[in-house]
Amino acid sequence: MAGATGRKISAAAARAHTRKSKPSSFRLPSGIFQKLLLVSFIGILAWAYQAIQPPQPKIPGSLGGPPVTAPRIQLRDGRHLAYKEHGAPKDVAKFKIVYVHGFDRCRHDAVVANTLSQKVIDDLGVYIVSFDRPGYGQSDPDPKRTRKSIALDIEELADQLGLGSKFYVIGYSMGGQIVWGCLKYIPYRLAGAALLAPAINHWWPGLPANLSSQAFNQKLQRDQWALRVAHHAPWLTYWWNTQKLFPAFSVVTRSTDVLSPSDKKIYAQHIRENSAEVRQQGEFESLHRDLMITFGTWEFTPMDLENPFPNNEGTIHVWQGGDDMLVPVTMQRFISQQLPWIQYHELPGYGHGFPYANGMSDVITKVLLLGETAV
Repeated sequence: MAGATGRKISAAAARAHTRKSKPSSFRLPSGIFQKLLLVSFIGILAWAYQAIQPPQPKIPGSLGGPPVTAPRIQLRDGRHLAYKEHGAPKDVAKFKIVYVHGFDRCRHDAVVANTLSQKVIDDLGVYIVSFDRPGYGQSDPDPKRTRKSIALDIEELADQLGLGSKFYVIGYSMGGQIVWGCLKYIPYRLAGAALLAPAINHWWPGLPANLSSQAFNQKLQRDQWALRVAHHAPWLTYWWNTQKLFPAFSVVTRSTDVLSPSDKKIYAQHIRENSAEVRQQGEFESLHRDLMITFGTWEFTPMDLENPFPNNEGTIHVWQGGDDMLVPVTMQRFISQQLPWIQYHELPGYGHGFPYANGMSDVITKVLLLGETAV
């Protein structure tokens, strides 16, 4: 072709051309990379700190908080405690009982008061007061809550309501565990007590390691981890039960996986009212605080307690369902065996919900107040 000339390019020249066209690698100025790492690390820490911080509770009666509709008393530290009265009029009642509700419940969930027959109420003259534990329902939260403080709350409630020098206490589930605190800190105020399936802390000193481990391993995996967090890293309890990576404590999510067949039948017959009120202040000062206190490190154990009635002027009863999937019956047996002054009642075929069974509240109440033999 006219005007076209061929040109040969040597291999060396080609390599030189290739080297010249290769772009130079990008390098950050000295120190910038380290600064970026530091900023990223601080950002992650800030995010993590924010994630584990619970929101402020919605105080009843405060701006933005739920309204106060229940009667309340003001406690020694300025907090308010909401309560509900049941049964015979207080001024004519022969027997006065303080009922302590369990986990994720409130003053309305006083099963013994709600299912006690009118005949027993009238024949015996039974008055019962239930109350919202701190952070639940319409009772102010107590960020400093301890096993002793809740016992003192109960004593002050009894005093302000004029229940007399001695009164009875009945506690269910985690409320039953709180009764151990009453036996420790206000035994001189008690006329008797009934603990219904009281929650058990697997880290109590004095529990046989093999027995405790066996009972713990029978729990759902999700619950094992939730309890480990509450005991070993309580500052992570809020995050663990609100994050979406791992399943939270089954009772927090109201899962039925922890219910025995008998429990499912019993609970199906009892529709909860006012359940929305239970968590209306938020879950941290109610549910999560319960977990941290119940499964944290205790300053005493039930096995350390002495008989509050050495002269048989009162009785202490522990009731336990044989098929309870929440509170292990083997642990309850062991604890009761260490305390010969405890009257232990095991109910074969019943689960955690045994107090809701027909006629059960009448039996529990008459055994406590009259000393009748449980059938």
